[in-house]
Amino acid sequence: MKKKWGLSLLSLVLLSTLLAGCGNDDKKTITFWTPLTGDDGAYMDQLVKDYNATNPEIKVKHVVTADMYTKISTVLNSGKGVPDLSIIHADRIPGYVKQGQLEPMTAVTTAQPEIKQENYLPQAWSTGTIDGTQYSVPLDIHSNVMYYNKDLLKKYNAESFLDDNVVTIDEMLSLQGKMQEGDYVVNDALLGWVILGQVQDLGGDIQENGKPAVDTPVMKQAFENVKKINDAGLMTPFGEDGYLMFQSGKVLFSTDGTWSSTAHAKVEGLNFGVTNVYSPTADKFTNRSSSHMFAMLKNKDRSEEKVAGIGKFLEYIRENSIEWAKAGQIVASKKVNESPEFKNYMQSFFTSNEKEIKSLYIYTYEYYPYIAEAIDTYCGDIVRGNVDIDETLKTMQKFVEDKIAEGTGGAAK
Repeated sequence: MKKKWGLSLLSLVLLSTLLAGCGNDDKKTITFWTPLTGDDGAYMDQLVKDYNATNPEIKVKHVVTADMYTKISTVLNSGKGVPDLSIIHADRIPGYVKQGQLEPMTAVTTAQPEIKQENYLPQAWSTGTIDGTQYSVPLDIHSNVMYYNKDLLKKYNAESFLDDNVVTIDEMLSLQGKMQEGDYVVNDALLGWVILGQVQDLGGDIQENGKPAVDTPVMKQAFENVKKINDAGLMTPFGEDGYLMFQSGKVLFSTDGTWSSTAHAKVEGLNFGVTNVYSPTADKFTNRSSSHMFAMLKNKDRSEEKVAGIGKFLEYIRENSIEWAKAGQIVASKKVNESPEFKNYMQSFFTSNEKEIKSLYIYTYEYYPYIAEAIDTYCGDIVRGNVDIDETLKTMQKFVEDKIAEGTGGAAK
């Protein structure tokens, strides 16, 4: 019995030692969740690797988390396994703050005085400012933009469309009847984002006095403007992959994202450039945008030492995030986006002057995710004329209102 007890006691001691070791390791590691997959994840891996190579007291562990928002809801509800640091999208910030699920960045900004508003793109920083408190630090702005095929523009004598960097709907319509079979003026890439940009171009919004505003005259006009292009036979056919059609040299304009520049650049023979998303008039243009934001979810186990380590990591990112430009992103740090090196990247066009910076519009309405879901669900059928626009706008309005009702008082969404 004594021998067995001795072995059991020894085993218990060893197990306790191992668990203590894991705890120490955990205290020396910042767990960092992101939804970044593919090349984006690889570029973030490299940034984290470069930071850890500086031998910080507390290193960062990057965890790419599939279905991240669902997992965030789970860990917040249980209070267990909450990451020390996360990247969340800008439109999620207001909802998380309202539900009391984000920690202010006050300790970080106090310890790192260069992490401040004037050192970041204004709309990226302000997205994280709620009632005067900063809840996030921006990594980037990623935007809906419009690529153009230089060879096709020349072929159709449309190069003048770019003289003012604003391609209007009327300019596109001027090509009706002039396109060779199989060629198109524009595709339907990120069509929901295009519609949201059109709403801003028309002076509208997606909320009125805090209530969702989907079934509105401005939203109807935004859809009708885009529908004109399709009705003229100038938009890529429904069901076809307009993105790939652009890469194959059959489309003049592609309304996809800043991040797509890296993929387009790999296509042999594709002679392309980038400009603003088309607009009803040359007077105003909007590139619907979002931002990847560093944020700290509520976590009672996050130590002061880890918060200090997070601050050091974010300051490193502020100074060294040129690596993130390789992913086709508009880096939020002014130190980076104003550097000569950043100008080598195509997306630097959107920080080339104040008017371009202002065009990067980020929606911050609390229920924006529901509105975006409704638009993405129905926009294709509306633009193609498959459904009645008035009835469908009513359906979309109810869709959003039902989503809000379901979420009231519930868990994080």
